Amino acid sequence: MPQNHSDLIKQNKNSWWDSFFDKWGPVSLTVLLYIGIRHFIAEARYIPSGSMLPGLKVNDRLIVEKLSLRRRAPFRGEIVVFNSPYSFDKKLIANRQTQLPSKWKCSLITFPLISWMPALTDRACDAYIKRVIAVGGDRLLINEKGSIFINGRSIDEPYVEYFCSKKAELNLCRPITTTIPKGHVFVLGDNRANSWDSRFWPEGGFLPEKEIIGKASWRFWPISRVGKTN
Repeated sequence: MPQNHSDLIKQNKNSWWDSFFDKWGPVSLTVLLYIGIRHFIAEARYIPSGSMLPGLKVNDRLIVEKLSLRRRAPFRGEIVVFNSPYSFDKKLIANRQTQLPSKWKCSLITFPLISWMPALTDRACDAYIKRVIAVGGDRLLINEKGSIFINGRSIDEPYVEYFCSKKAELNLCRPITTTIPKGHVFVLGDNRANSWDSRFWPEGGFLPEKEIIGKASWRFWPISRVGKTN
């Protein structure tokens, strides 16, 4: 029995859809799965600077785990990855010449391959990695060397080797005494002599917990130094 015109149109649409899905379906599902894992569970990041030396070196590749900090507040001593201060520090935002990018735009800009295009970068979309030094309610003192005191007690930091210079003309560090507000943390780089961290953000240096992306949990590159971050 001959097919009518509507049956032919329906058959052609089905054939086109089947052909499209066969070609692009696996790619689309892979991308969606990657986006889902990256947003909710874990993602890979690399170290762009020497602010966490000597433990984390430039171009180290890390797994940033996101599940644990959804259920609890960060602990002192944990290494965390967080949104750029240019996205939440009010004084830095006030100095912008353009509107603050949306979270969607930042997700697009930081997507692999696209993130390698310099013309699309925005400092507000960057991510930083530092160590949590103090949490909400802590009384914090940082001396001119970069050593820390929490609630009146000196804290041993075996992961810090590069303290601030004793020579005043070479020392960019400055002593700080403050109390951390609830819902915030204070973060420092392990390389105390060369790290743009909470000590220098113009609004006061407090990192809102909601701006933390996740916890740096595992270094997977280079192969010779694979292992946990600490």
